[in-house]
Amino acid sequence: MRGWVWPAMAALALVLGLVGGFAGASLHDSTEDTPVPGTGGLDPASIETRAPLAADQASVVKVADALLPVTVQVLSEYQGVKDGATGSGFVFDRLGHVVTNNHVVADAASDGGPIEVVDQAGNEYDATLVGRSTVYDLAVLSVPAIKKIAPAALGSAERLRVGETVVAIGSPLGLTSTVTAGIVSALHRPVSTGDSADHLSYINAVQTDAAINPGNSGGPLVNLRGQVVGVNSAIATAGGSEGESGSIGVGFAIPIDQVKVTAHQILRTGHATYPVVGAQVTTAGNDTAGARIRSVTKGSPASDAGLHAGDRVTAVDGQRVADGIGLIVAIRAHQPGETVTFTVVNGGSERTVKVKLGSEVD
Repeated sequence: MRGWVWPAMAALALVLGLVGGFAGASLHDSTEDTPVPGTGGLDPASIETRAPLAADQASVVKVADALLPVTVQVLSEYQGVKDGATGSGFVFDRLGHVVTNNHVVADAASDGGPIEVVDQAGNEYDATLVGRSTVYDLAVLSVPAIKKIAPAALGSAERLRVGETVVAIGSPLGLTSTVTAGIVSALHRPVSTGDSADHLSYINAVQTDAAINPGNSGGPLVNLRGQVVGVNSAIATAGGSEGESGSIGVGFAIPIDQVKVTAHQILRTGHATYPVVGAQVTTAGNDTAGARIRSVTKGSPASDAGLHAGDRVTAVDGQRVADGIGLIVAIRAHQPGETVTFTVVNGGSERTVKVKLGSEVD
């Protein structure tokens, strides 16, 4: 897991049309609310994985033709105002499910406010929240009337290469059916986004310089074969007031591989789960010498593995970890029940420990 230190003047912002922020948290979070029951899990027959474009057809024009019809605008209540929050989404399967970001619909979800989606032709549909994940900043909507639209083809972020051309589609600043293009700037970028400690998302992100702005949240990031490889979620801004925020060529997307796992959990149970080790780490500051453990919960996986306060985790499964956020993201790239190997430094000595990841309901 590559570590990174963002320049002091930069800030991360969610790309919902309204709010954003940046903060740190522990490796052990609590449940926020009780989601709506799911529908039985992700049916492999309901999703599309075949690339709509052959390699010799690759072009931004062809990608736009293929993806614009399956990309929607999401309108959600915000602070009591109907359609006060705007974002994007895409048709995820043949059963009428739409994927978007949690932060697009979070306010409406908290008080049962209305959510609508609008397709490329301008048709409006009522949407019902199936479930959402604060941890991974994802939400699944049920829109039965949208079954008539064929779903987006789903690819894999694991096959991306730095420098590869990608296309972002969505409704930035309320401008529906907007297409921007750029390249994959980096992979496995540990990013933390959220407007408070209770609403943090840790993203093992695909970084792109394709223009992403407020309102792009939840829209697809697509390769040149027309397959969704990520869900646009956050941008970096150079500071200043909210009105000055906008694309500076540094955007982040949730890998579609994680999206498929989280969507399956939500569709099966109405909520998502995520792996935990039962330790708190330092996430503030510019320390790049590893993730320093501040405390370990008694009886937790971290405790059982012999981790202690003051330990520094410098790698997970041999991949370097620079800081606390990097460690959280590295852990959340796995699933509960998996065993991972930590490289740990303390007092000048190095050791390896195996940790069986625990589980928490999001």
